[in-house]
Amino acid sequence: MIKENIKKDDLMEKIVSLAKRRGFIFSGSEIYGGLRGTWDYGPLGSELKFNIKQEWWKAIVKNRDDIVGLSASIIMNPKVWEASGHTGAKGLSDFLIECKTCHQRFRLGQEEIIHDHEEEHKKKKEKVAWTEPKKFNLLVETKLGVIEGQKSTVYLRGEITQGVHVNFKNILDSSRLKIPFGVGQIGKAFRNEITPGNFTYRSIEFEQMELQYYVKPDEKESMKHYDFWKNERMVWYQSLGIKKSNLRFREHAKNELAHYARAAWDIEYSSPFGWKECEGIHHRGDWDLSRHQKFSGQDLSYFDQEANKRYLPWVIETSGGVDRAALFFLLDAYEEEDDRIVLKLDPRLAPYKVAVFPLLGNKPELTKKAREIYDDLKKRFMTAWDDRGNIGKRYYSQDEIGTPWCVTVDFDSLKDKKVTVRDRDTMKQKRIVIKGLIDYFKENLEK
Repeated sequence: MIKENIKKDDLMEKIVSLAKRRGFIFSGSEIYGGLRGTWDYGPLGSELKFNIKQEWWKAIVKNRDDIVGLSASIIMNPKVWEASGHTGAKGLSDFLIECKTCHQRFRLGQEEIIHDHEEEHKKKKEKVAWTEPKKFNLLVETKLGVIEGQKSTVYLRGEITQGVHVNFKNILDSSRLKIPFGVGQIGKAFRNEITPGNFTYRSIEFEQMELQYYVKPDEKESMKHYDFWKNERMVWYQSLGIKKSNLRFREHAKNELAHYARAAWDIEYSSPFGWKECEGIHHRGDWDLSRHQKFSGQDLSYFDQEANKRYLPWVIETSGGVDRAALFFLLDAYEEEDDRIVLKLDPRLAPYKVAVFPLLGNKPELTKKAREIYDDLKKRFMTAWDDRGNIGKRYYSQDEIGTPWCVTVDFDSLKDKKVTVRDRDTMKQKRIVIKGLIDYFKENLEK
């Protein structure tokens, strides 16, 4: 029987515990007391993140003719950030106030959010007091140069977006792309975050998956592309197993819109700490290209042969976090059924696709045959090996890390050349011919 009544606060604690216990996520630099807002992904977490990125890349770049990929440098010329508005007089700095009760920080001007925060404390009969506004710079600085005292200040990128826009001309000149077209990128970004917290949701170092899609500067046509990508991104999360009831769209209020945004919606996930942004879909207009054209002195316009004119394209952006996606996939997949914990991850995301066991680990003939099968399967799929303890505990151990299928080699396997394949979600078992295992798993992964 599935336990549907796991309290949300308990769910978060359970995921944090499972993530460390089973090698998904560790605190950064833990043996030295850690560093707040940093996380290390263990053997299973690395695979989960890799699989999420692979599925995103397939959906955005590999399976489309109008989108190409890019991997831009983390450290860029400081003028990039001046042009984008991250530095300078109106840079990526905010005046913040801090709640003296819980030490959360909020940007000035977020009246509704601040009011809601005060109401939460009042419900608990707690006093609310605020610090004086202080200015915070969210970009992470570093130094370049070999001579101390003469090093220049540069920044670790605060977003991966600008790496695409500064390469707009290079991509046009080196390809046959025509408007509309897009550039997809996955990469690390860094923020001197206001308040790191909620496990991996808000971190100093994080990974983004972004699409910058260039369209004609036409209101009607651009909104057609905007609506397409908005819905396309929602479908992607659902197609990989997140429950529809746990996802929603939320439009940014006028006072929330970034200075460059013509429109902005978030895909939000119903997490243990409230509805939180999973991915943003933004209509950026020509802000990025116009700014880089101005600050670089380079002509970044596009010549439209059909219309016989030049213009600066508008940009539709989809921006999601790999770390946030990994957290939400884990939260959504977690279930408790009587005496077992199971992560019902989509098989495409599961760290291991298959686990192979000899029924008894102390029987050489079973171990030998199981090893042969394991060696064959691991050439095609991430495959786990386990010959410890009883078979029931091995099944439950794989359930807890989300492995979709377990293969057990028993004494009958030596005679009939078949093995028992157990399904993670249903726990049903069937006998499959050893020679047909690769096709069986391949077919199920492609469904």
